[in-house]
Amino acid sequence: MRVIKQASIMAVMICIALQISAQTSSDAQSSTEKVLKDQVLYNEGTPQSNELEGKESEKEGLRMHNVSNPRYQLYIPKTNTGQAVIVCPGGGYAYLAAGHEGDLAARWLNSQGITAMVLYYRMPNGHHEIPLADLHQAIRVMRENAAAWNIDPAKVGVMGFSAGGHLASTGTVKFDESTRPDFSILIYPVISLSPQLAHGGSRRNLLGPADKTEAQEYERLITEYSADKNVKDNTPPVFIALSDDDNVVPPRNSTAMYDALKEKNIPAELHIYPSGGHGWGFRENFKYHDEFTTSLARWLKDLP
Repeated sequence: MRVIKQASIMAVMICIALQISAQTSSDAQSSTEKVLKDQVLYNEGTPQSNELEGKESEKEGLRMHNVSNPRYQLYIPKTNTGQAVIVCPGGGYAYLAAGHEGDLAARWLNSQGITAMVLYYRMPNGHHEIPLADLHQAIRVMRENAAAWNIDPAKVGVMGFSAGGHLASTGTVKFDESTRPDFSILIYPVISLSPQLAHGGSRRNLLGPADKTEAQEYERLITEYSADKNVKDNTPPVFIALSDDDNVVPPRNSTAMYDALKEKNIPAELHIYPSGGHGWGFRENFKYHDEFTTSLARWLKDLP
């Protein structure tokens, strides 16, 4: 009888957990007032070609390969706090994982009252300056439309995952007066392009093959695009999250960035979860999803 009773209690607990999970997902969905899809990033025409025109394709749903047409999806929340975040999905600078690292992230941000822009940035194809140009343009667009979209132009942040985290981290340290983000969220990010820490595919796709560039220039680019080497006194606050068992992007990318931020006394928060590997994004089956989102929500609310 005791075994049956315990089994019954366990079944009830599982049902409750499933209901809570379903409710959380439903809340995130219902927090979005509307989505503006396929918005043009450059009104006056896209500058510079990445030489991938005609090769863009969608595979496995919201997984965009060889992106050559820069655009964005704008997610408008029903309740707006004035904050806005530009979301950069990962994909090794070869494709965009715009589902769990784009759409799900944006809908969660909406549930916090935050306007979200999922950026379909162009794949570099060896043209290293192109993704950052797209991110800078996205920040300008967000601020230019601040009044229309009911956001505070002084509360525009960036969020990136994996290679998208590299793009976000690059934008966190490389900016001018009009393109400085007000905060940065880096999820299992590629930070360094050094041989010891780099994700090889991301570096190759961003910079091109090493044997195609003069050695001294290649080393200069490695330093230029390693965010931990370029933290400045006016770098914005940063939130970093990753798993200790990430075997795709070495966790030392994140700790190197955290150390560099602390050397400059930049406010930073680092979360390293025991497991989860790489690529969990905003999927609810990530074991530490609730811890992650609770910490991030609190950090966002505490920003000035």
